[in-house]
Parts: sequence; C-alpha cells; structure tokens
Amino acid sequence: MDQEIALPNSETGMRLVAIAILQYQDQFLMQLRDDIPTIVHPGVWTMFGGHLDIGESPDIGICRELNEEIGYIPKQISLFRSYIDDQVQRYVFYGVLDVGLDQLELNEGWDMDLLSPEQIASGSHYSSRALQQRPLAPSHQQIMLDFLSSSESRINML
Repeated sequence: MDQEIALPNSETGMRLVAIAILQYQDQFLMQLRDDIPTIVHPGVWTMFGGHLDIGESPDIGICRELNEEIGYIPKQISLFRSYIDDQVQRYVFYGVLDVGLDQLELNEGWDMDLLSPEQIASGSHYSSRALQQRPLAPSHQQIMLDFLSSSESRINML
C-alpha cells in the first residue's frame, strides 16, 4: 500500500473501518445488515467490512473482516479511497469476487446479494430473505457511486 495510513488509536475516539467493494462480473456484492437498532446501519444494504482492531492495518483488517463475514478473501485487494467524517474514517478497498454467492458463507448480516450499478443508483434493493425492499446506507451508496464513476471501475479486473 503506497499511502500512509493512520492506525486505530483508542485515544482519538475516531472509529476506523475497512470496507470492500467486491465485483462479480458487472455486479457488486452487498450485505443487508441485521435489523438490530443498536448496530451501525441497521436493516440497510452496505458493503462488507468492519472496525479495525487497535494496531491493525487496514489491508490486514479488511481481509480478516471478509474472512469472518463471508469466508472469502480476494486474491488481490487494492485501496480505492479513504473517507473521513466527524466520527469515522473508512478505508475502502476493491477486488474481484471470483466465486458465486452459493460459495460464500453469510456469517454476519441478514442477507447478501449482487447489485447492478442501476440498482445501486436507485438507492434500494429487494431482499429475498427479508421479503421487502430495503434502502442502501447513504454513505455506502455514495462510495459505490464514486467508485462507479472512477477509473478503477473501468479497469477489467477479471
């Protein structure tokens, strides 16, 4: 990784997370978060990933999170961008998903699915497990839209 990256620090109060844009052909893997009011983004579609452990680098953290949440780590994963607001710094990675949904283990979340760029732009997606249309988390939708308009999305990763 070329960029200097701040590691988690319990003194700053800033939450540091790593999330992944995983592309399968012309679609993107998304997670429907559990509908538990006490978690971040309850009941909405997000990317897979999570909080970094103290002292954990973002590239190690995203691989750990993906392995825990879906039992899959891409052969290659690259940093797309970092997003910072008042409460959280998100390290956004991208890589190829070279297996189908049936080969992933959903170990965290309510549902997972592959969304097209049009579905991402619409801001919501139907969950066959929840049996209802659910919104995308606005911050995750914006990150996906940024990615889709970037040169990284035009690189044939397969």
